[in-house]
Amino acid sequence: MSAPAASADSAASAASPAFSVVICAYTEDRWEDILAAVSSVRAQSRPALETLLVVDHNEALRERLLKEYAQGEDREHGAGREVRVLANAGPRGLSAGRNTGIAASRGEVVAFLDDDAVAERDWLRHFAEGYADPAVVAVGGRTVPVWASGRRPDWFPEEFDWVVGCTYRGLPPGRVRVRNVLGGNASFRREAFTAAGGFATGIGRDGDRRPLGGEETELCIRLSRARPGAVLLIDDRAVIHHRVPRPREHFAYFRTRTYAEGLSKALVARSVGAQKGLESERRYATRVLPAGVVRGLRDAVLARPGGAGRAGAIVAGVLSAASGYAVGSVRARRSGVAFSPAPVGEGAHG
Repeated sequence: MSAPAASADSAASAASPAFSVVICAYTEDRWEDILAAVSSVRAQSRPALETLLVVDHNEALRERLLKEYAQGEDREHGAGREVRVLANAGPRGLSAGRNTGIAASRGEVVAFLDDDAVAERDWLRHFAEGYADPAVVAVGGRTVPVWASGRRPDWFPEEFDWVVGCTYRGLPPGRVRVRNVLGGNASFRREAFTAAGGFATGIGRDGDRRPLGGEETELCIRLSRARPGAVLLIDDRAVIHHRVPRPREHFAYFRTRTYAEGLSKALVARSVGAQKGLESERRYATRVLPAGVVRGLRDAVLARPGGAGRAGAIVAGVLSAASGYAVGSVRARRSGVAFSPAPVGEGAHG
């Protein structure tokens, strides 16, 4: 009789995996945001096993968070309440911070939430539904911008919402298969990191330095190569709300971020090859963006606010990203720069 019971337990585990949520933080300037992010995880309709706060080489912030979430005391307050505060065990940067969280986590699925975002109540529940299919190894969600000024700048095109870390116009709606999930609102089965390794350092963000990205794209492409039958999904019902500070509402940041994205894509292409590394970007550049320019010009003709500005911003964003890609490709070839994914331990538990 024990074998059927064990089989039933395994089936239940596969259908309803335990989640560890990793939030990476680096500055005390986001103190209230960090607390709000943790609170949103604790309020989930489907409780997480634990929340791991990984602090990126900021001892003052780590000590402050340790006091805020006295380790061990939250366990008696019910499911989803435990918060563990960890120091980034690798080099400075978001990729190493995430790898630290993965290694320390205990859940079958590791979810990632930005430190300046809050998740809606059913965020993890929608993630969990995706994992009912054993072929699914990653599930991402939809990220909605919360503009510091109270509304989207008239000139800012929705096609470029990725500039501020949010879901952009052009992604298909519903629950759909994708090449890669977006790192600030994503989850992976633990076995994904066993198969492909962790996030590669040298691509993504490093505190307040140049706003690079692309680390989750590189990981997802690497994962698909390691597991050819793997399925990666985005479910737009799994929603988080991401704060956009005022400096990021300005065109200067827009230009800087698009240029940095070009640099990042050059590194990704070097790691996984241009064909895979730029596959989705080609469709985006040849279909989504031209439609956005036409829409902006039409709005300008109809005297709608910001139409010409949006069309111009799309063109400027493309040129800036292309410039960054060209410069990044030359630098990569000249320097022979290379990077490799960090191995991730099987749950450090500590």
